[in-house]
Amino acid sequence: MKIKIASLTLLAAFMSLQSCDDPKPTDQPENNKPAAIFPTNGKSNNKIQVALLLDTSSSMDGLIEQAKARLWDIVNTLTTLKYQGKTPVVEIALYEYGNDNLSPETNYIHQVSKLTTDLDLISQKLFALTTYGGSEYCGAVIYDATKKMDWGSGDSDMKLIYIAGNEEFNQGGIAYTTAIREARERDIYINTIFCGEREEGISTYWRSGAEVGSGKFFNINSDEQIAYIETPYDQKIYSYGQKINGTYIEYGKKGAAGKQNQAMQDFNAGNISYSVATERSVSKATSVYSNESWDLVDKVKQDKNALKTIKQQELPSELKGKSEQQIEKYVEQKTKEREAIQQKIGELNKKRQAYIEKEQKKQGIQNDLGSAIKRSIIELAKTKGYTVDA
Repeated sequence: MKIKIASLTLLAAFMSLQSCDDPKPTDQPENNKPAAIFPTNGKSNNKIQVALLLDTSSSMDGLIEQAKARLWDIVNTLTTLKYQGKTPVVEIALYEYGNDNLSPETNYIHQVSKLTTDLDLISQKLFALTTYGGSEYCGAVIYDATKKMDWGSGDSDMKLIYIAGNEEFNQGGIAYTTAIREARERDIYINTIFCGEREEGISTYWRSGAEVGSGKFFNINSDEQIAYIETPYDQKIYSYGQKINGTYIEYGKKGAAGKQNQAMQDFNAGNISYSVATERSVSKATSVYSNESWDLVDKVKQDKNALKTIKQQELPSELKGKSEQQIEKYVEQKTKEREAIQQKIGELNKKRQAYIEKEQKKQGIQNDLGSAIKRSIIELAKTKGYTVDA
């Protein structure tokens, strides 16, 4: 049975995370040093970069809703990829195109977010998208995304563009073949997702775009409602996902806003469905969900000497006036609490995934934006020398 959560109840729950109880000692392994299911210290320098180019013309409300619903599921697929046993840096970018509220001088294109590791920012921007009108220039948005973002240059970097829409792929003043060849010169793979019947996608050049871009062509029904698979493990994972927010220590100018946005994106995910809230909880237990720009725990993981450079006025109220040793002890305590929660989520998620895979075999693979992106990510990753954790 699908679990529905009232919006006001959800918002109250998420906004109260600031004062939620810390995990009890029984939540941690006896040695107090949990071996995290999602390692935080095994990162590599290579990157997986994914740019989502979404048509926000008036007919694309369903596509945007699918993107909101599948964001954390896509993130969790990316976290299963390893290169030479290490977790790559994951960056996501977001573009909208084809919206008549955008300027014709920019070909109705808007870079909503550059490539970033700030996944809460991507969620925030995605939930703010609206649809209107329609002048969809696929070549122009691919060209813009190729030229105006900081794509990696390493041989092991995996660089992907996913463009989704429902009008002819060859519209506008910049030929899609020219734009895609520019992208391929930078080793960026172009994947196309046509929102409509497969034959129409082929006749309107969406398959051609994927072929030129060495990527995959998919067609989906963007208006189809996503069927979520509820599992016996969701409630516990969701509960741990709420607890983990209590381990974040805000600092600096971005601290308060970052913590507030974390709770807001929890709310946004949960307001779609319990399953989406669970997927986000799983994401928060992974090493790619990192908030070093506003959280002291993540900052210290990145820079062991960070506490020596942070000024007293940048600290939260509970740490103001404390000695360096007291602050270090507090950060260490919150680090251990977080790792203990991550351990629990990781253990439960293995069981959850096994349950979902079993149900998917019965029901078949759903044809939506998320499933299309996930399948192509895994397939390309293997050709680039990545391994996929079970």
